[in-house]
Amino acid sequence: MDIAHEGASGRLRALPTRLVGQVAIIANRATEKALADTGSRRYHYALLATLDEAGPLSQAEVGRRTGIDRSDVVAAVNDLVARGFLNRTPDPADRRRNTLTLTPAGRTHLHDLDVRLEAAQSELLPGFSAAERANLVLTLTRILERHARK
Repeated sequence: MDIAHEGASGRLRALPTRLVGQVAIIANRATEKALADTGSRRYHYALLATLDEAGPLSQAEVGRRTGIDRSDVVAAVNDLVARGFLNRTPDPADRRRNTLTLTPAGRTHLHDLDVRLEAAQSELLPGFSAAERANLVLTLTRILERHARK
């Protein structure tokens, strides 16, 4: 698929759905490249970042907050626990529920992922000022919020 916008008809250049789709392809490539040699993927990052910001949470709550399907959360959590980045312990209030906690090694790994993903943002948005980046984030967030209300 040709991602280049040059030569596209005026109709194609005016379709936000098409443009967002093409930018998503570029963004996914930049993210995959940034994470390539870390052993982590987007789901891993989402889980680690959520736990870093919120503190210990149930596995189900992490899934809700990240929007990741339950089976994918289980697989990612299993991997992160095996790598020593998360602790999974039974919730004392409800033994059927697991509580996830970020470990010091997980916090270090998250910092490495943050640095790599910041580089991916720069690759995606070359020449964008901080204000332009913030405006893009605001616009994309508005789109997501409007669709979440449906």
